[in-house]
Amino acid sequence: MANQDLNLAGVMPPVPTPFDQAGEISPSHLQENISRLNAHELAGYVILGSNGEYVYLDEAEKLEIIKAARQSIPSHKLLLAGTGTESTRATIRLTLAAAEVGASAAIVITPAYYKPSMTGEAMISHFTAVADASPIPVILYNMPAYAGIDMSVETIIKLAAHPNIIGLKESSGNIVKIAEIVNLAQTRKLNFTVLAGSASFLLASLAVGAAGGVVALANVAPENCLNVYNMSQAGHTAEAKWAQQQILALNAAVTSKYGVAGLKFAMDKIGQYGGPVRPPLLPINSAAQEDIARIMSEVRG
Repeated sequence: MANQDLNLAGVMPPVPTPFDQAGEISPSHLQENISRLNAHELAGYVILGSNGEYVYLDEAEKLEIIKAARQSIPSHKLLLAGTGTESTRATIRLTLAAAEVGASAAIVITPAYYKPSMTGEAMISHFTAVADASPIPVILYNMPAYAGIDMSVETIIKLAAHPNIIGLKESSGNIVKIAEIVNLAQTRKLNFTVLAGSASFLLASLAVGAAGGVVALANVAPENCLNVYNMSQAGHTAEAKWAQQQILALNAAVTSKYGVAGLKFAMDKIGQYGGPVRPPLLPINSAAQEDIARIMSEVRG
């Protein structure tokens, strides 16, 4: 285990995985997108998160994408690689492989297929085994909207005591829960960082002690997201509130409203490569495209 003092503070985009028109991964487009984002003060990148359509990639594709990303990410910026799978064994294997190709840390989502059996005890067993085996730090990823599993505060804090589990991406939007986790981690003097999982509640999360956020909107409006973070860190409350309010509509459009296809369309609109989603995801229709374009013009105008 290494780099236990990895600094997770700041704003990081969960980068979409580009596919060409034949449906194959396109590492070159990924590198171009990251190179453009490198111009901003982002703390790093999440590769193979939910917006990376990681569940639709095979293991060889995942490793190729991580390797390509590392080549384009400066050494001072983090590469958090999504390595969670449905089995502990496969998650460990992918985590070890991700470490070999340059991941700074592994961000691991909850296994979820056997939901009734995925108790707190099962989560503790799974994440502890992964963290024990991993040569890089592990970050928990709680995404109840997709995985259908919502880890409890008690389970998260028990895992936070593990020396190789250094943080949490909390995507539930439950600000009370985020506050409780931060408070307990600080009270128990744990080396554990909480990150907001969406720009929609970035400021609220920062206000209760989160250190930053992994936010999809940072792919298309990084400066807007950074404004929320920087104004909050500087104690400019009014400016931070205004910056947060300005991104709500666009964030919803590229996340909960239109999903990954909406995010990729928005990327295409600003000159990045979004490209197609991988089936069974579907592209957005013309009405959705018009809606996103209108919102983008209002936010970025």
